[in-house]
Amino acid sequence: MIFANERRLLSIENELAAARQLQFSILPTAIPEVQNVRIAVAYRPMTALAGDFYEFISDDRKRVGFLVADVTGHGVPAALIASMIKVATQSVVACAHDPREVLRGLNRILFRQLHEQLVSVAYLWLDTENRKAVYSAAGHPPLLRWREGKLERIESNGLLLGVIPDPDYPVCELPIRCGDRFLLYTDGVIEPENSSGDSFGDRKLEQVVCKNQSCPPSELSDQLLSEIRLWQPASLAQQDDITLIVIDVV
Repeated sequence: MIFANERRLLSIENELAAARQLQFSILPTAIPEVQNVRIAVAYRPMTALAGDFYEFISDDRKRVGFLVADVTGHGVPAALIASMIKVATQSVVACAHDPREVLRGLNRILFRQLHEQLVSVAYLWLDTENRKAVYSAAGHPPLLRWREGKLERIESNGLLLGVIPDPDYPVCELPIRCGDRFLLYTDGVIEPENSSGDSFGDRKLEQVVCKNQSCPPSELSDQLLSEIRLWQPASLAQQDDITLIVIDVV
C-alpha cells in the first residue's frame, strides 16, 4: 500500500511539473522593446500552478498593451482559466488600442466558460508617439502612477469578468510625460500579512516605490518582492500569486 501511494504521489508530482512547464509557456517569452519605455516583470506563483496571467500586445515600437489578470482561487482550476485567457487574448488583438473593447471582448469569450469562477483584469495601452496612456480594468487593484514625487491611484473599474454577459467598462485617458512610472499588479502584492495580521497594503507599497524612485524598473521590482518576503513571517509560505509590471517612460 505504501509503495502504491508513493507511486501515485510521484505520478501527481510529475503531472504538476509538466503542467507548471506548460503554464510558463503561455507567458510572454520576452519583454517588448518600445521606444522611450523601460519595462520589468515579476511573476511569482504561490504553488506549482497559478491563477495569475500577464500578456503584452505589441503593435510596434511606439505602442504596446499591458494586460494583467487574476483568476479567483488557486491551483489547477485557476491555472486552466489562465490558459483560456491566453487564447482569448488573441481574439482581441485587433482592438488592442481600445481597453473597453479588450475587456468586453474577453468577457464575451470567457463568460460561458468560467463556471462560477471570476477574473479581475487590468489593461493599459501605452502610445509613446502620441504621448498618451489609456486604461481600464475589471474589478482589479488600481493602476499606480508615480509622477514628480507623488503616487497616484488611477481607478477605472467595471465588473469582474464572468459576472454578466455584456458589461461596460469605463476608460481613463492619461497624458504621459518623461519620468512617469506605472505599476500594474495583482492583489498578491498588497494582501500578504505579517505576524500581527496587518496587510502589506497600499501604504507600504507607496513607501517602497518612493524609497526606490530613482532605481530602474528591475531593481524596484526586486526590492518590492524582497520587502514582501520580509513582511511575512519566515515560517509562512507565500500567501498568494504575485504579478507585477513596472513601466518607466524615459
